[in-house]
Amino acid sequence: MRVQINKAGTGWQWVKRGMRTFLRQPLAMSGLFFMFMALVSVLSIVPVLGTAVAVALVPAATLGLMAATREAEQGRFPMPSLLITAFRGGSARTRNMLVLGALYAAGLFLVMGIAALFAGAVPAAAPIADNTEVTPEAMSAAIGRPGMGVALLAYLPVLMAFWHAPALVFWHGVSPVKSLFFSLVACWNNKGAMLLFTLGWAGVFIITGLLLGVLGSIVGGPQVMQIVVYPIVLFMASMFHTSLWFTFRDSFRFDGADGADQPASAADPF
Repeated sequence: MRVQINKAGTGWQWVKRGMRTFLRQPLAMSGLFFMFMALVSVLSIVPVLGTAVAVALVPAATLGLMAATREAEQGRFPMPSLLITAFRGGSARTRNMLVLGALYAAGLFLVMGIAALFAGAVPAAAPIADNTEVTPEAMSAAIGRPGMGVALLAYLPVLMAFWHAPALVFWHGVSPVKSLFFSLVACWNNKGAMLLFTLGWAGVFIITGLLLGVLGSIVGGPQVMQIVVYPIVLFMASMFHTSLWFTFRDSFRFDGADGADQPASAADPF
């Protein structure tokens, strides 16, 4: 296994491939993402423990969505069972994915703890209150909080370390801790492509937001906008997650076959 270095322009290609693949199976891909978000909502009902479990399941859900993307890319319908791919590869793969999830939860809560030292408690999630209006001013104020800035800076290395880790652990038998190192190195060596990938998606979301704003001024009424906005946000988030598979596929080269069927029994948790 070796890290593949891509040109910066590849980042935009990842964005476009994600869009194209999503549009092949838009209902299936958005449905899988909705299923995970619904599970997160149910788990979050349980204080503390539910949130911790939901966070720990993020790597497994990421792997499931990547597996669904592979199916859609090959012209096959991604079945709902793909969402639990992480737990269908035998005891060794399941154990290592659970370890990876625990490490991710620990990393995220560590980031929250660091941020809390600067500006009070930082919530693990920002639920949309029934009677709360989200305005640009409110969003700017939230982002401008010192704790939020620290949280974003502290979360960046965590994000890089876990970006490719689920695929490395499950499909290529890399141990959880080593997968974090390889993922971090791959993201850093492809920082140009990753930056353009991030900016590309940021541009897509900003343009979508502007179009929704124009639509809102024409249609009017918060009830109508809620009906329109939520499905579009779901589609956009699903489309983004569809593009993650391409960032992994182009960032590594493996000797021999694809490697997805390599046995993981030899991979210990560390």
